[in-house]
This record gives sequence, C-alpha cells and structure tokens, in this order.
Amino acid sequence: MTNYWSNSAYKFLLVGPDGQLLVTDHFLRIYLQGPELQLVEESCAIERALHQRLTHNPRAEIADAEIAAMADADIQQNYRVWIRYRDRLLEASSLEGFYMSLFRGEGVDVPPLFVSQLAQIFVRHILGDEAHPLEVRMGELFFRTQIITVVEDGIVMGADEEVVTRNAQAAESANIMDLLKRQKSSGMFSTDLDVLHEGNANQYWVRNEDFDFAVQLNYGHEPINAFCRVLEKWIEHFLGVRVRITPMQQISDPKWSWHVGLDAAATEILNKLYNKELVGPEELGRVICLFRLDFVDVTAVTKTQANKPVYMAIAMNGAQQLKLKPQNLLFNLPLAKAS
Repeated sequence: MTNYWSNSAYKFLLVGPDGQLLVTDHFLRIYLQGPELQLVEESCAIERALHQRLTHNPRAEIADAEIAAMADADIQQNYRVWIRYRDRLLEASSLEGFYMSLFRGEGVDVPPLFVSQLAQIFVRHILGDEAHPLEVRMGELFFRTQIITVVEDGIVMGADEEVVTRNAQAAESANIMDLLKRQKSSGMFSTDLDVLHEGNANQYWVRNEDFDFAVQLNYGHEPINAFCRVLEKWIEHFLGVRVRITPMQQISDPKWSWHVGLDAAATEILNKLYNKELVGPEELGRVICLFRLDFVDVTAVTKTQANKPVYMAIAMNGAQQLKLKPQNLLFNLPLAKAS
C-alpha cells in the first residue's frame, strides 16, 4: 500500500457506502488555513472573531453583515466566495455530486484553484492505495497544466508547467529540451527533469508531491496507455459506466459520429475535422494523441450511438500548454440516461 499526495485534503474526507466522498468539518477547516482566509498581523478584531468561530464550527451560519463589517474589502470578498462554496458543498449529497453540479447551469462560480484541488482528490480516491506510479503521474494531468515540447526524433515530452517555469528561471531557459539531457546508453532523458517510464516508475513515490517527472506522450508509449486507464476509471467512478479506451494514430472512420475533446484545443480541432473544415499542418501538429472509446455496456449508450466508437484527443494550445478538462468526459458522452 502506498500513500501519495498526502498534502491534499483527501485524508480529511470520509468514504460513504457507495464509494462517494463525504465532507467533514476538518475538510472545511483546511480552507480557513489557506492564504485566502488565514489570519495575518493586520487582521481586524471582527475578522479574528469570525475566523475563530468558523474554526470551532466551520458549518456556522454567517450573516453578510458580519462579513461587511470587516476592515479589509479583499478579505470580505474571499469570505463571501468561501461561504458560497461551503454552502454548496454541504447541500450536495457527496463531493462528487457537488463537482458535477459545478458544470451545470450558468457556469463555474468557484475559484479555479478549488476545482483543481477537487480533481486531485478524486484522482487520488479513484486510483486508490495500490495505484501504478505511471497512472498516478498521468493523473497529474487532471489538475496540473503541462508544458509540451517536441524534441528530436519527434519525441513528445510533457512536464509540469510550474516546475518547468521554476527550473527555467533558475537555468535562464524556457524550453523543456534545455532541461533534459539525453543519456545515449538508455535513450531516455534526465537531469533537472527526469523522465518517468516503466523502468524507473517506482522512483515516483519518493517525489510524488514534487511533480517534477517529465513523461513521453507519444503513441505506443506506456504513459499514454496509463492515461487511458485513468480515464476509464474516472468515467466509471462518476458515471457508473465501463468503457475501454485505446490510443490511436489517426481517425479514418467514414462513419465518424461522436467525439469529445479532452481540452479546449483538442475540442476545437476535432470539431473542425468532423465538420470537414480546413485544418492546417501547424494546428494539426498540436494534437498530442488520439483515442478511441468503446462502451463495454452497450445499454448505457443512446440507440443512435450503440456499437459506435467515441473519438477523443488531447492537444496543446498556442502556448504549448496541455490543460485537461476532465469534466468533458462526464457531460459530453452519448449516454442513454442523458438523452
């Protein structure tokens, strides 16, 4: 059994009989300790009293007049955002139910950081304590932006944007390629950014919260296969639907009938290809990998889509970022119950 991402708030949640996550008071208190709400030397007496009250009982009802009486207008706004977020958490039947509700209606009304933190919690829960390190590394894509670079011989490398930026500033370089050094004996890359692969996968556990392993994202390489397994588990956990996802090099289906982009860039490219619009080589070059999704249980699919595949893709945007939108898989599949 391996514990990882211990700095996330996952350990403060309860697991219900149905496997869904339940909010606890300790989980709510974590937000009070964050930089947005933690007390500082300049905190006024009203803010201190409110913070102490919520620390004792994070479910306490707070009138807006109490918040408005605080001296710092920015802190007032932070509290209003958190109170709205907290109330929606407590209204939901589970953390998963809350997450699903975020993407319905008029749009997400909580800070993007909170959404990313929830995605990390869900991936941690879904993969469990017996996870393969490559699956955990690919699970990072669900909540951390990756920088994509195509190095020599068409090798596609992905690395954590925050880590790349930090290392690049120290090395006065802004390119993954400059942070990687080819080891001729193994054909792999290492130095400031080590590359995680099947041969060294267990090293991930030692540095699981450093997010500093790069991965090769080419078709046919194990990280992409691991990514498919995480996608399958994500769908089954939230939707109760079993699927099989396989990487592809191209879509040559004349009866192509459904697709899902796993990020904004991939969605735009797939839409153009589906509608037979002109897509130039530069834009096509942004596609990192294509996938085919097949439903194991055909009764879960709409009648018109039964026995037909769903095509998917990941792609980098113009800034060479891969910014996954895992919620796309929860709302854009042709499920019978949603038709």
